[in-house]
Amino acid sequence: MSKKGIDVSEWQGDIDFNAVKASGVEFVIIRAGYGTGCKDKWFEQNYRKAKTVGLDVGAYWYSYASSAGEASEEAQSCVNMLSGKSFEYPIYFDLEEKSQLNRGRAFCDSLITSFCSKLETYGYYAGFYTSLSTANNLVSSHVRNRYALWIAQWNTHCNYQGSYGLWQYSSNGSVPGVAGRVDMDYAYKDYPSIIKNAGLNGYKNGGSDQAARTSSIDEVAREVINGAWGNGNERKQRLTSAGYDYASVQNKVNELLGVKAYRKSVDELAREVIRGTWGNGNERKQRLTQAGYDYATVQKRVNELL
Repeated sequence: MSKKGIDVSEWQGDIDFNAVKASGVEFVIIRAGYGTGCKDKWFEQNYRKAKTVGLDVGAYWYSYASSAGEASEEAQSCVNMLSGKSFEYPIYFDLEEKSQLNRGRAFCDSLITSFCSKLETYGYYAGFYTSLSTANNLVSSHVRNRYALWIAQWNTHCNYQGSYGLWQYSSNGSVPGVAGRVDMDYAYKDYPSIIKNAGLNGYKNGGSDQAARTSSIDEVAREVINGAWGNGNERKQRLTSAGYDYASVQNKVNELLGVKAYRKSVDELAREVIRGTWGNGNERKQRLTQAGYDYATVQKRVNELL
């Protein structure tokens, strides 16, 4: 039994995932980034919104690697972007640049193997995306069989003779909630069950939707500095959901950045509140609390001064 899905990137712009899901789409593969260290500017929002409406999610990384070493660096960039998230579908290496394909089978094999093996060391279910022609002519059978294969053939049926999990059957699809055309896919393997049961892609064994705490506070703090965990409330929510103590991580971030923990007096804070520095209502409460201050004490002093 197949499942219907789409794959998207920043080129689709702002997507209404409620409408996407209502149309019968069951999963989405989202571009996380490309090259070395380049994040897709809509990745965070696409991931968050797709998860919120209950769609199963996978990700892909568009490669420009000119060597196996660069493919490994791209894999590290990808891991940094995925940190703190969970995925029900594989993480794919997107192999389609002509400069790569022109260098032949051994070279293409080396790129796929380098990227995917690096992902596997971090506990991800790795695969690669490529065209039917490239799969048949430029990727060895042992590589095709080793990693999850996402095959692209824009046709009414897929002519690939081997085993594959995803088939991209069109680049010209129309789906409610997506402006313009979008890539269409079918999934033929129950990846959500496979991945959850194996405890991969940010899941614990048995399918708990919580990224495993495999990194030290120091490592996570450096990931925060590199932008892997977002900012503000998003950062706090993602770190907490991943099982980390937000305050400990943030203190380490401040330490690494050389930020001194200056504690203001209640009087000083209250006067800042009156001047509007800390916002109003819930915003004020959240900002004071996140900064490590006792909201009730500060607000009491504000009331006294007024």
